[in-house]
Amino acid sequence: MHSKTKIPKTAREIGIMQGFPPPPEKRPSLDNWDLAPFNRWSFQNMRGLFPTVEVLPARKSRKFGEKFLDLSNVDFESYDGRRLTVGQWIGESYTDGLLVLKGDRIVTENYLNDMTPETVHLGQSVSKSIVGVLAGVLHGEGLLDLAAPLKDVVPELTDSGYSECTIDQALDMQSGVRFSEDYGLPDSDMTRIDVASGWRPVRSGEIKPTIRDVILTLPQVRPHALSFSYRSIETDVIAWVLERVGGADLATLLSDRIWRKIGCEHAGCFTVDDAGTALADGGFSATLRDYARFGRMMAEGGRVGGRQVVPTEWVDGICRGADHSKFGDPYDLLSPNGAYRRFWWVHNSDKGVFMARGVFGQLVFIDREADVVIVKMSSWPDYLIQSYSHDAVRACEAIVRQIG
Repeated sequence: MHSKTKIPKTAREIGIMQGFPPPPEKRPSLDNWDLAPFNRWSFQNMRGLFPTVEVLPARKSRKFGEKFLDLSNVDFESYDGRRLTVGQWIGESYTDGLLVLKGDRIVTENYLNDMTPETVHLGQSVSKSIVGVLAGVLHGEGLLDLAAPLKDVVPELTDSGYSECTIDQALDMQSGVRFSEDYGLPDSDMTRIDVASGWRPVRSGEIKPTIRDVILTLPQVRPHALSFSYRSIETDVIAWVLERVGGADLATLLSDRIWRKIGCEHAGCFTVDDAGTALADGGFSATLRDYARFGRMMAEGGRVGGRQVVPTEWVDGICRGADHSKFGDPYDLLSPNGAYRRFWWVHNSDKGVFMARGVFGQLVFIDREADVVIVKMSSWPDYLIQSYSHDAVRACEAIVRQIG
């Protein structure tokens, strides 16, 4: 039996940043901008909150065809055992934007919470997957030796825990370096990165580090390549490598190697620290359709039309090369046949289903066999909500069954 949907309030309805000027209690601060309810506004307004650097778009954007279908009554079993329709799921899961592609055609496109086709939305850890694909481009150009120890490319890492870790191990988050991925805890390594990147205030009496200052303090606590353990910082380490071998900053590399080539319509952006270093692990924002263009390119094996943007071997290797044996609890709860490869969540290595996922409900879901790409941008009330993650994947699977 279907239950009545509880629709969360929009930022406008809550009064966030409404008025000239908005009242102090309705303005996001460094302490609360990414927490409920302020993230309902801030995820669509990162340029107004933080210093950013642009990822430039194409001069001529890639157009999608349209074949709109009503998917609102497609249903699936939710985390709590209900039969939930896609329409209900969109409404109750703090959706800001949802887009479904079948081939080159848009099947469904929804904008909520004042998001528009021109709005850039924070992707959180979808940023990681984009950086992982950029690594594939530079590898294809012969600039990146995956077997090289990180210290060989970035000598500054020689005395850090990353010294002997290889590029490939870092891309799969299999280093043996300590990094506590605890969101919001005052002394966690994640919070230290938030402070360094300008996302959290500096505590009284402390000196604000840069992202790369924090990287250099992280020790090795176990052998490299032992198992997968999710640590955001690996993406920032790889970004340092890419800038060193590519001879340009991350935003320029992404713009020149990918964003322009896949026909993106709008400029994306990264937030940057005081040294101008982009937050590679979660600081990227783009429009819904540009995320879809990126996902479509991956579904096509790295191609856009007849143009090879990312080596096919790199895209194929995300699923084919994934090592399920190193992917244990709690990561395999959502994807029992899953793995983690090159900053992508492999949902089903047999069928070529993989995902870019970010906290607070960001998702690019790709089913290559069905030729379907689903993009969802959200502003959940908490970083991680197991029931929401479950329902997002089940909804995507139900959509694929319906149109795939």
